[in-house]
Amino acid sequence: MQKIYFSLFILFFSISSLKDGFVYISDINNTIIIDLKYYSNSNFTGHIVDGYNSNKAILSKECANALSNAQDDFNKLGYSLIVYDAYRPQRAVDFFVNWSKDLNDTIHKSIYYPNIKKSKLFELGYIAYKSSHSRGSTVDVSLLNLKTRKELDMGTLFDFFDIESSTFHENISKIQKSNRMILYEIMTNNGFKNYSKEWWHFTLENEPYVNFFDFLVN
Repeated sequence: MQKIYFSLFILFFSISSLKDGFVYISDINNTIIIDLKYYSNSNFTGHIVDGYNSNKAILSKECANALSNAQDDFNKLGYSLIVYDAYRPQRAVDFFVNWSKDLNDTIHKSIYYPNIKKSKLFELGYIAYKSSHSRGSTVDVSLLNLKTRKELDMGTLFDFFDIESSTFHENISKIQKSNRMILYEIMTNNGFKNYSKEWWHFTLENEPYVNFFDFLVN
């Protein structure tokens, strides 16, 4: 009996930790692939990021519904969305800020920012004290081919800090440009706007919230 009560407590805590107006993407559309890079060491910091306790992507209801509509359009072309990041707690943003100040911690420099000094990441707009992700209606996404189960070649990795990641960068291959445009056009047709320095970054045009949240990704 004690185990049952404990399990119910954990379940209640997990449910109640999700803010009103927010949903798990998988509850809206479970065909969207979730691969939260900050719930792993496979990101530019080389560490699991504060605030990420699970691989469950969270968004505002409005953003999740728009993303689901985009997924339907991608599916018709034989693709699926992959979500690298969605709602991001403010404490995760603070983690990035603190990481950026430690100039000796460059474990993944050769992968994610080989041509840029770590001290310049703020100045160049790759890291900031506030992120639209913390408002709950921004996603970092790419595409997977449903037949081959391989991710489309977008020309750079997610979170590659350099000019090659700019959405309309010219010095990439035709197929890479085409793949970026498929992502860009369908996302924008479903109510999202792109951050021009990052081909993967999209924010819902009509965001329901202007404030920044800090509840955990559980």
